[in-house]
Amino acid sequence: MSVVEGTVLVVGGSRGIGRAVVEALAAERTKVAFTWRGEESAARALEESLGGEARAFQFDVRDRRRPEALVEEIDRGLGPIDGLVYCAGMRRDGLLALTSDDDWDAVLDTNLGGLFRVCRAVLPGMLRRRRGAIVAVSSLSAVHGVAGQTLYASSKAGMVAMVRALARECGKRNVRANAVAPGYVETDFVADLPERAVEALRATECLRRGTSVGDVAQAVLFLLSERAASITGQMLMVDAGASV
Repeated sequence: MSVVEGTVLVVGGSRGIGRAVVEALAAERTKVAFTWRGEESAARALEESLGGEARAFQFDVRDRRRPEALVEEIDRGLGPIDGLVYCAGMRRDGLLALTSDDDWDAVLDTNLGGLFRVCRAVLPGMLRRRRGAIVAVSSLSAVHGVAGQTLYASSKAGMVAMVRALARECGKRNVRANAVAPGYVETDFVADLPERAVEALRATECLRRGTSVGDVAQAVLFLLSERAASITGQMLMVDAGASV
């Protein structure tokens, strides 16, 4: 059974958590559009592996003009967008005192600005049809201080604040907005972290199994689905209990 009635757009769906979300949606026979920015070969390989259950679209989240055109392309090719999952992200770690304006602008514009622009593009259709679900992939960093991640944490906390405000704006039109906040998840996104940093991030986990991309994907599918019909404006921690 399809997770949503229409199409789900997964922004940043060619790798990591986004890829796991795409694969989980396709397994549920849900129409999926997913975006890639710099690695077309990986996106096309995923598209092919899913046997037509998902389609890849090129998209740079910092492109101001592209979101509306992207939504129109998906509407024409796959049908109306009833679900949005925002997985695109950027890290530029370092001490705040040594952080440049360029790094601040890049991280905030990718993580928070991109979410803003994609939501702005998909919301008119959702509000008109009076149905829709938005899930932003935030981070444990939004609520748990991590030295050297001030930029990343600020952007991820902003994402949570945005979905909470959207829940108020859109609830009367049956459009829900939530966030998931993963803890440490082993992906290419964090492959550059030194071992001691990984140990510190995992030190407070209650469940030693940790958190996988599949765990996060299933939480996203839940929030998209009618099983979460009365849940909006919330942040669901998926962190093996690290935030307890």
